[in-house]
Amino acid sequence: MKALVIHGKEDIRWEDREVPEPRDGEIRLRIGFVGICGSDLHYYFHGANGEYTIREPLVPGHELSGVVDVDPSGRLAPGTPVTVHPARYGPAIPGLEARPHLRPGGDYLGSAAAAPHRQGGASELLIVEDHMVRVLPDDLPLERAALAEPLAVALHAVGLAGDLTGRRVLVIGAGPIGLLVVAAAVHAGAGVVGASDVRTEPLDRAQALGATEVALVGRDGIEDESYDVVFECSGVGAALTQAVRATRRTGTIVQVGMLPNAEIGVNLAPLLAKELTIRGAFRFSTEIDDAVAMLAESDALDPVVSHVIPAADAVRAFELARDSSASAKVLLAL
Repeated sequence: MKALVIHGKEDIRWEDREVPEPRDGEIRLRIGFVGICGSDLHYYFHGANGEYTIREPLVPGHELSGVVDVDPSGRLAPGTPVTVHPARYGPAIPGLEARPHLRPGGDYLGSAAAAPHRQGGASELLIVEDHMVRVLPDDLPLERAALAEPLAVALHAVGLAGDLTGRRVLVIGAGPIGLLVVAAAVHAGAGVVGASDVRTEPLDRAQALGATEVALVGRDGIEDESYDVVFECSGVGAALTQAVRATRRTGTIVQVGMLPNAEIGVNLAPLLAKELTIRGAFRFSTEIDDAVAMLAESDALDPVVSHVIPAADAVRAFELARDSSASAKVLLAL
């Protein structure tokens, strides 16, 4: 079989690997599509994602869809359409019963955090544990289903903010995750959803998904205390400062974008006088099931996928995926 393998900074290869055989409790999938995520971009362009450096060849990819190839248990027939919850959790810890994704240990598809690395889904065939598999509704196209994992991230973040019904919401950063947060906030009943970005093209996409107020960074100002809830999706320190200013008194900020693993300059002074709540959002728990259901409801999120490129042409796909003016979510076709 073929697999896409990152060997180091800007060294990615479409290479042969042995066909894996599933054991009891495992299922072999034939992958259809894999989304390129921000962490994948870091692994390819920098050889590391934050503190996690590539120390051995790594197959990227944790946003995926495909069909069952072999299920030794016989429960799922070959050809059954599926997506995958990419996490395996660490040992149970008191107090985290409802948040297993926060347990230390465990791993995630396509991650260099552990040694050996957890290989990802950008391969023609993939072995996963049976509890990770989610069967898709018959009318949900595989291409759209590849959005289940990032949409689950967005739904988890929106859930952390509480009831959004009728509230004014701002999403800072209209990349793929920001776009899905816009859609999730609209779906959750927000009264107004705004979006800000440094480029006009992502803002156009945000409007197509339901944002009614947009602000181009450097051109349009955002009035202080103008939103009840702000989702910071860019991972830029200056954007968190903007979020603190834009949030109304007693409001909530959800930090969705991955901040750099370093000391950064952020002005949190208004936090005190406004008694704001800042919450971090990390991946998700069970929200992938909600994401599958939402994707099956309509084709409204199809515009999030801007390009589908053969995995053998990965260099072009990764170059395109990091250019937010030219692309939103780029999928690799296996």
